[in-house]
Amino acid sequence: MPATGREDGPEPASDPAVGPLMQIGEAAERVGLSIRTIRHYEEAGLIVPAARSEGGFRLYTRSDLSRLAVVKRMKPVGFTLDEMRDLLTVLDALDSATGADRAALLDRLAMFQTAATARVTALRDQLARAEVFAGTLRDKLDHHSGHRPGPVNVG
Repeated sequence: MPATGREDGPEPASDPAVGPLMQIGEAAERVGLSIRTIRHYEEAGLIVPAARSEGGFRLYTRSDLSRLAVVKRMKPVGFTLDEMRDLLTVLDALDSATGADRAALLDRLAMFQTAATARVTALRDQLARAEVFAGTLRDKLDHHSGHRPGPVNVG
């Protein structure tokens, strides 16, 4: 792999227990986040590299990428870093929880789902208001520039 100024080094190995290991640059490309953002999420405790190479390079698994994808989807919906951390904790714990612990985790997950749905609704409302505003500006521009929408000639 050629050096590109990012955290590159020898091709990472594969761990049969977790699948192929990838360096931060490849992880960033696959998830669609910047290296800087992934490092920020690591500092915030949202992601921990599965391993480090002998040279100290961060190594990530598919599971780490799935975790980053959850964080990436939460960001535009307006979840805070603390909320992201809390949801990731719930998701991690659900894999092995049983009985009353599992029920409590499912309740917390349902609260996140309700919050996400409410935030998506609020974003849709905000987008609708923004579209009305943009249309109003378009109408003003057309009115004051003398352009009137007319029939479209096809032919």
